[in-house]
Amino acid sequence: MFKKILRIVAFTIPISGMLVFSYLFFGKYYSSIDNRVRDLFFNYRGDIQPKNKIIIVDIDEKSLDRFGQYPWDRTILGTVLENLTKSGVGIIGLDVMFPEEDRTSPHRFAQKMGLSGEFKNNDQIFGEIVAKTPTVVGYTFDLNVKEFIEKPTPMISATFIEKGLNADNDFMIKSNDIILNIPQIQDNSGSSGFFNNTHDSDGIIRQVPLVIKYNDEIFSSLGFEMARLALGIDKVTVNYDPNGIIGLSLGDKFVPTDRYGRQTVNFRGAGKTFKYMSAVDIYDMNFSRDEVENAIVIVGTSASGLLDIRAMPLDNAYPGVEIHANVIDNILAGDNLSRPSWVEGYDTTLIVLIVFFVSVLFNLIPANYVLLILPIIAFGVSAEIYDKLFNNGIAINIIFPYLALLSTTIVAMIINLFFEQKQKKLIKGKFAAKVSPAVMEDLIKNADSDVMVGHEREITVMFSDMRNFTNISESMPSAKVLIEFLNEYMDPMTEIIVKSGGTVDKFIGDAIMAYWNAPLDVSDHPDKAVSAVMDQLHATYPLNERIKKDPRFTATVKMAEKMGKEPIEIGMGLNTGVAVVGEMGSKGRSDYTAIGDPINLSARLESLCKYYDSKCNISNFTKSRLPEDKYIYRFLDLVTVKGKSEPIEIWQVIDYDGGQNGHYLFKKATREELQAELDKYNEAIAFYKHARFGESIHIFRELDALENKTNKEIYKMYIERCEHYIDNPPEHFNGVFKHTTKG
Repeated sequence: MFKKILRIVAFTIPISGMLVFSYLFFGKYYSSIDNRVRDLFFNYRGDIQPKNKIIIVDIDEKSLDRFGQYPWDRTILGTVLENLTKSGVGIIGLDVMFPEEDRTSPHRFAQKMGLSGEFKNNDQIFGEIVAKTPTVVGYTFDLNVKEFIEKPTPMISATFIEKGLNADNDFMIKSNDIILNIPQIQDNSGSSGFFNNTHDSDGIIRQVPLVIKYNDEIFSSLGFEMARLALGIDKVTVNYDPNGIIGLSLGDKFVPTDRYGRQTVNFRGAGKTFKYMSAVDIYDMNFSRDEVENAIVIVGTSASGLLDIRAMPLDNAYPGVEIHANVIDNILAGDNLSRPSWVEGYDTTLIVLIVFFVSVLFNLIPANYVLLILPIIAFGVSAEIYDKLFNNGIAINIIFPYLALLSTTIVAMIINLFFEQKQKKLIKGKFAAKVSPAVMEDLIKNADSDVMVGHEREITVMFSDMRNFTNISESMPSAKVLIEFLNEYMDPMTEIIVKSGGTVDKFIGDAIMAYWNAPLDVSDHPDKAVSAVMDQLHATYPLNERIKKDPRFTATVKMAEKMGKEPIEIGMGLNTGVAVVGEMGSKGRSDYTAIGDPINLSARLESLCKYYDSKCNISNFTKSRLPEDKYIYRFLDLVTVKGKSEPIEIWQVIDYDGGQNGHYLFKKATREELQAELDKYNEAIAFYKHARFGESIHIFRELDALENKTNKEIYKMYIERCEHYIDNPPEHFNGVFKHTTKG
């Protein structure tokens, strides 16, 4: 455990240290990718409904078709403002500018023509309309001008207080030039705001400035100004910390910003998420009062020809006027996105935690399982980023958590590969100890020969399986104790198999597969295989006595006693036949094994042990190769097993004819009583094979009534079959029973 802790620490410190260093000192180089990935989160979230009644009066194609090329006669927009005001609108913002006089104004034509008299001045009329309507006009700063140009400034209708400002944290955007509306309009407005936007290096607008300084005065954006008026706040506090601006306070509302005073926009959706109304419909009063009453209205354009189309995370052709709508809705709803100063600490903590957690996984569980878990971890990281962004309004770093996940995985796999190479010799030694030394010897001695190449060979195959293993495993206090229990069983069984010349092919949980006569020749391999099985069965007696005395397995012993069984009981199946043996598998991973029908049949015979209440089932192919006087046999059945059409004989090998050291596997009868029982049984089987079911059932019933019978199931099975055939006499009885399941 201490070594694992050291490995985890050795993983975590350098990887997390490198990532945190890169994040803190080179994070700006990753910002473009970070923004792109965050855009994907916006796209995944999709559109959401605006939370305030904000309407965009659109100078759209329909309006252009009616009134002609823009800019229009100023009285057209004046009528729009008047109609909105008459309908009870709350605030109107103009995302259009009037830096030049109206070229269509009658008084301009009169001046050009030298006409005298009073002619209508559209600019003056429009200015008067602006003055008597709740209109906020827009203007812009020229942020490209390097030298300061002093010009008149718009009236500031709010008081700005800078809290915490000093010479080292003044990062507010500054402009050296301002472009205003003509005086007749600008001077008549009670309020105004700039509509400058700033885009990232990829041309996408994600943040917009809420305040800009010009000539040491602070001016607010159109969206911020409209939100301020909607809240009825006349004092704005610009809050600073050592890193710059942290946000703007509007009464009890706090609008977080970056150090430059820019708001990260929580866009509601792609273009036209907010309600749009055509300017011509407002002009014609083609709308209901309820639609605009108390609404915040922004007059702007979605017409592509008027060049106010922007790119944002959800839309590459986004009307610029809708950006102001998002800013207003964010401020009023209070669901602004921000990146407060403490986020750096959160980001670095998240990086370290991801590196640590993945390191722990790679050091505690197999790498292939970790690779299955990694997508779940990635999903969890994504869920945390999403939750912070859209439920808490915090824009944490996205790229570095994923880099932490990826880099830790790559480094861990490289290191694991190194340790695997280092331990290869040790693993090979342990593997050799678990299988027949003959296989290892042949691999060493005949490395250049074709002895390991797959070829046909007659072998005797054994499958063994521990009974009640599910109950045994459930009774174990821990997986460690279960493995110790299995080793107690597997070690002596493996030793018996290897000693008899067999090869242990594999351990399948509590089961063992072994065979004789491969890769080396084993004379009389059927006999040696059956002898090994009998020795294993006899070995369970001293093994069970040891287990009963071992305090580690107390719970398992008690469980077995309740069931009336021994802690370890096994069933075996043996079959002899020609199979394909040799080294099989892929180029990088192979094993010496055997495949073919004899192996499948052996497995079927083992699984039928429970059915016939037998501990060792063999096929007639194996039985025919055994000496008649060495073992005690019982004919069990003539069957076809699942997947086969040819019938086979199933025989039970009860024990050595003389037992082992005077001890027999059957407990409830003497050898003489067993022989008498078998003689009567064989007589009943003979009647059964000749379809004399009445005589057969009579003997089977006598056997089933024996107090010390050595088989609890076989007699009942044949009684049921005889009863069936007596009631349903078969036309052509051949004694074959068909097994439709594996066991």
